Amino acid sequence: MSLTEPVPLNPAQQQVLDELGSTDRPSFRDDLRDHLRHELVQSLNPIAEVVEDPPLFVSKRKLSMVHGCEARYKADQLADFEWSIPIARGTVAHKAIEILVARRGNATALDLANDAMSRLELDERELGEFIRALDEGERAELVGMVNDYVATFIDTFPPLRRQWIPVAESRARAELCNDRIALSGMVDLSLGRARGNEAGKVLIDLKTGRPNPTHIDDLRFYALLETLKIGTPPRLLVSYYLDAGDPRTEKVTEDLLWSTAKRTVDAVAKMVEIDQERREPTKSPSGACRFCPIQTECDEGIQYLDREDD
Repeated sequence: MSLTEPVPLNPAQQQVLDELGSTDRPSFRDDLRDHLRHELVQSLNPIAEVVEDPPLFVSKRKLSMVHGCEARYKADQLADFEWSIPIARGTVAHKAIEILVARRGNATALDLANDAMSRLELDERELGEFIRALDEGERAELVGMVNDYVATFIDTFPPLRRQWIPVAESRARAELCNDRIALSGMVDLSLGRARGNEAGKVLIDLKTGRPNPTHIDDLRFYALLETLKIGTPPRLLVSYYLDAGDPRTEKVTEDLLWSTAKRTVDAVAKMVEIDQERREPTKSPSGACRFCPIQTECDEGIQYLDREDD
């Protein structure tokens, strides 16, 4: 094989290309964004009137938590956030993939991991402080974890071509109700773009570990934000599980966007009720109890985890 000959794809890479490279390009009506925004504003206006210290910031994490276990949502709001090596791994790895998308030439996963660390280390925010405080052993541990994440992405995802218009860490935000409520999200990777009212963009969330129903809810929220941003929805949502080399896909429809808008309104109503202590938050034990700040104080969570362990 010559050096200029394209490197053949392995089976995992070919599967991703086959599933994401469909020629199906659905078209959406050109007033969809206006109707979605109008209905969101009409539904959220009564809630926005009682929002204290606006704007109320709504993210995929808050949506997932308040629809999962309200008690965990409240505890998470009150808990002091602390960086750790496992938590930092995801942020550094996503930075490394962002560099991979924009970088010329070839780079190893280890090069990308070290480059991402060096760039984030210069950040004056808390993550930069955390990285600067690591000793050599801790730094090497974090770089090793990021190297594994990025190497797995390179091994299982087809090489990103410029004509696919790849964008890493793609942000979208919607300011509603006179800027009193802000919906915001950042998808790991997007490919393609819309052509007028014809959908063409693919939104991809990179995941480790096991599939979870909340992952597709995250992507549906991103699809809603994308529609509110440019007017044409994405055509496909992809949860890509790196450990298994497994893409889980869902086509975007108008019904999906309307149901996501309703889910978002319901979540905002719950957030305001809980934040303003209008009622006691409900408890919904699940596997997420293992990561809850009040794990040792919640009888329902303790009993659930005991049953799971048994």
